[in-house]
Amino acid sequence: MEQLLNEIRIAYIDSGINQVILDIPEGARNGPYGMRFNQNEEYFVELGSPLFVPRLPIHHDIRRPVPDADYATAVKDVVKQMVSLLPECFSGLTYFFDPAEILKPCFYRLYKADTDVYLYLLRVDLLPRPFEVETIEAGTNDLTQAYSTRRVYMESEIIPLDAVMWESGRVKAFRIRQLISQTWIGETGKGYLVRGVWMDTDLSKFFTKLFLPSGKRIYPYYPLFCKYKTICATSPVMSSEGRRGLIPLLHRTVQFLSPEIGKIQDVLRNSKFEEKLPEFAALRDRIPDSWRGPLAGFGVKAYLNDREQKEYSLEYGNDTA
Repeated sequence: MEQLLNEIRIAYIDSGINQVILDIPEGARNGPYGMRFNQNEEYFVELGSPLFVPRLPIHHDIRRPVPDADYATAVKDVVKQMVSLLPECFSGLTYFFDPAEILKPCFYRLYKADTDVYLYLLRVDLLPRPFEVETIEAGTNDLTQAYSTRRVYMESEIIPLDAVMWESGRVKAFRIRQLISQTWIGETGKGYLVRGVWMDTDLSKFFTKLFLPSGKRIYPYYPLFCKYKTICATSPVMSSEGRRGLIPLLHRTVQFLSPEIGKIQDVLRNSKFEEKLPEFAALRDRIPDSWRGPLAGFGVKAYLNDREQKEYSLEYGNDTA
């Protein structure tokens, strides 16, 4: 997937991998999985059975849009396992190869709300993480290790679009509807300690807390967040119903906040986000309680993992993940 400015481009679609998805039986249900965040706020699912990942190439010339045959075969094997474990997660999606992120197989689907179009983009991170995988075969300078794991990191995002571009009857690119002009605020520190400061996290807190029931806390899950210079939604429930359930919320958010984004940016350039900001409180008072319904069923509990590191369990409805 090549991203240029406000576009996500599709260079290559593998028919063999997509046939695996097309062969998912109708009515197939996900196996057990837990929804988690690690201490770095990264989302992963904890599977009921281990996933076996073969050795994958580390390097790829991004100018080559087509992957090597061995790579495609390895990814197809992983997708077969994922589909057997989480068929609802992949049902209706289309796989495509991203030459810039070869260790993150990508899947997409388009949705409409009124006349607006939204892109669902799922990325599965196959990079082995120390202490979280069981090594089966050692890696090299050119290949990752082969491993098994029950923890699979994912990016499950819904993105508003301005346009879908076609070529010879196939989707070639998605043009993102960018609502935010600039999230860079400035720099802090001196000399070698200079670092940039961005307002992305504060924007994500602002968007999310507008639509949470009063007093509810679901850190580190930000269902509405800032990315690609726009307002996106993240769908942690790995099913068609899970992602569909958040599209009306994102659609309302985009419509409601589009005229207000400039003012929100001006506020956060000078102030860290907090709920007592007058501008936040004024906007929150304008939101009907019914709009907060899609987020009411989510809850978060902190716990320590086997290595005494803090993690978070995301719960939804009556299900405990």
